[in-house]
Amino acid sequence: MASITSLFFQIASIFYIILIGVAYFCKKKVDTLENRIYSSLIVIIFITLILDCFSVSLGLIYPDFYLTNLFGKLYLISILAWVFVFTYYIFVISFHKDENNIIIDKSSNVYLYFRKYFYLFLLLFVIAGCIVFVTPLNVYGDGKIMYTYGPSAILSYSFAAICIIFWVIFIVLNIKRVGFKKYIPVFAFVVIAGIAAAIQSSFPQYLLVTAAATFITILTYFTIENPDIKIIEQLQLAKEQADKANQAKTDFLSSMSHEIRTPLNAIVGFSDCICHADTLEEAKDNAKDIVNASNTLLEIVNGILDISKIEAGKLEIVNSPYDAKELFSSLAKLIKPRMNEKGLDFQVYIAPDLPKVLYGDHANVKKVVTNILSNASKYTDKGFVRYEVNCVNNGNRCRLIISVEDSGRGIKKENIDKLFTKFQRLEEDRNTTIEGTGLGLAITKQLVELMGGKVIVHTVYGEGSKFTIILDQPIEKESALQKVQGPNLTHLDLTGVRILVVDDNTLNLKVSTKLFERYHATIECVDSGFRCIEKIQAGEKYDIILLDDMMPKMSGVETLHKLKQLPNFSTPVVALTANAITGMREKYISDGFNDYLAKPIEKDEMIRVFASILHLDDEVTEKLFETTELLDVEDNVNTSSTSKEVYNEDYLRSHGVDIDHALDLLGDMEMYKMTLHDYLDEIDGKVEQLKKYLDVHDMPNYAILVHSMKSDAKYLGFMTYADICYQHELKSKENDYSYCVEHFSELKNELQKYLDVVREYSKHIN
Repeated sequence: MASITSLFFQIASIFYIILIGVAYFCKKKVDTLENRIYSSLIVIIFITLILDCFSVSLGLIYPDFYLTNLFGKLYLISILAWVFVFTYYIFVISFHKDENNIIIDKSSNVYLYFRKYFYLFLLLFVIAGCIVFVTPLNVYGDGKIMYTYGPSAILSYSFAAICIIFWVIFIVLNIKRVGFKKYIPVFAFVVIAGIAAAIQSSFPQYLLVTAAATFITILTYFTIENPDIKIIEQLQLAKEQADKANQAKTDFLSSMSHEIRTPLNAIVGFSDCICHADTLEEAKDNAKDIVNASNTLLEIVNGILDISKIEAGKLEIVNSPYDAKELFSSLAKLIKPRMNEKGLDFQVYIAPDLPKVLYGDHANVKKVVTNILSNASKYTDKGFVRYEVNCVNNGNRCRLIISVEDSGRGIKKENIDKLFTKFQRLEEDRNTTIEGTGLGLAITKQLVELMGGKVIVHTVYGEGSKFTIILDQPIEKESALQKVQGPNLTHLDLTGVRILVVDDNTLNLKVSTKLFERYHATIECVDSGFRCIEKIQAGEKYDIILLDDMMPKMSGVETLHKLKQLPNFSTPVVALTANAITGMREKYISDGFNDYLAKPIEKDEMIRVFASILHLDDEVTEKLFETTELLDVEDNVNTSSTSKEVYNEDYLRSHGVDIDHALDLLGDMEMYKMTLHDYLDEIDGKVEQLKKYLDVHDMPNYAILVHSMKSDAKYLGFMTYADICYQHELKSKENDYSYCVEHFSELKNELQKYLDVVREYSKHIN
């Protein structure tokens, strides 16, 4: 009966290993080293169980039959095979360090690394198996019990013991990195095999070794990564990543559309008003409103272009003094055309005790109020919209209470909580004709809370709504606003002022020289940070240094830091860069610059910076000179009389050159022509050099040069080409070589369009 009981262990083990084998092999798996080895363990233990059953059965009936001895040795070799494969499994999970490269790739370093060790384990097994096979094996069987003994059995158990020693070594070296879970089968085997060996030493008829190995094989199934779960997780992760990428694009496009629409509508509305204006004064008033809306639009575009802010998902609160009455009045003017268009009674009340100057983030205050006014107009079909700005002044603090009440559609009580949810539009079936993404109120709530305020909603469905923003702002003196805005100068006299301009772009140096000479300044130019430092070390004195940031070998920031290390250096240094995006001024000031000027240099901003740094005041401005007129009439007459086509500003304008922008920067056509002449002399060489940088994958210098070319293009009104250069600059800074190669022809072709126009223009005016 004892022998029959031993067979029960083998039969039960076969049953369980078949179950686990069906569950394992019938389902799709990821092709990993771990899974391949485990597949071998299942097959080997199944064969071992079959051999064990045959050897026990033959031993009970024919103990002296030669097949009984043969099956006994084959059984021992199969047990040895399981032990060697399990040893190889422990080796792989212990020393597999690249967790991201677990999928079998026959060309991968991981696969090649473990393959050579597989051959080593295979060789050792073949040697051990041959020794066990040729060594004598004794079989005892009396018809009731059966077991094997002798040199062959002792050697097989000895080889298994050596493998177990290696298991211990692998675990000691790697348990901290791999973790306890992976080694549970090893610890379990040591315990169970020890118990089985102890039992078999006293009761050899109880054959438990194979059953123990089977149990460990089944246990290992639960310690490897479940292949089915892994596939699901990989698919889910890929889906989530795709959804996130798609949602990020959708969020970006939706936010951009929503934010840009309001100022664009205002620009279109006021432009139409200019066309129908009865007097020049009325047209001028409308033009001022267009400028206000355009500035709002510019702020939004700057925010969109601020890549770091978009990627981080952060909204910065930048506080500064602002004219409160002007801000809230301008918002009423901005939204009024839309109210008039719908025939709404637009009522505006701004408290007379509202402080002149408050300290806060005026751009975001403007954004949230514009959002609420826009929504009131959008969802009110008839009746009124009342816009009120009240305040409670307490010492040096002002509590703004900004409310927008309408007689519109109202909101159901159950939907109020959904108001500030991103992309949530209420009653879509009722509002199908109304544009919007559902972003506006979510953005409003987030911004108000970031500024320390709150939004309150009162609404009656079918009767109307009232949105109230409560926001605390410090009160500033009017002098604080003047300090931020600078003196209100229209002209500038820089007689006796020495300026050093540092820029690696030759055209920028020439433009700067011509620009500042018009204001009677003394100009010196150098093309690198090294030359700038040499000038200062040689004892040269300047009233102000304009320092470009993006220069090869030594950037503007690095140059500034070296200048500040020089003894007695105290010259004001202004960052001169084309990085004209939100937050750059604060960045450069934190780097140690005194101020910041964006290229191309705008006259008003230049006056503000120079007036602030050089401490100019209204008394100084009495000695101002008149600037040259923007239009050179004589040139226009001459060119029109000698050519069939008039080669003047209108010619450039009609061919896509933004000459008005260029004249705002350069001042007059004479300056434009001189700048154009210098540009045409250099541009072919720059394009050739840019191509060389691209050919050798030199992305850092490519970024610097295309940054410079962007600045040149803006001076001359090549705006579309400048935008393309800007994209190349961003991509090259990200080391996106493939983008630059793929779009290089686009850059060249767009440049060529402008060059064809200005070369034809230049040929006829010279």
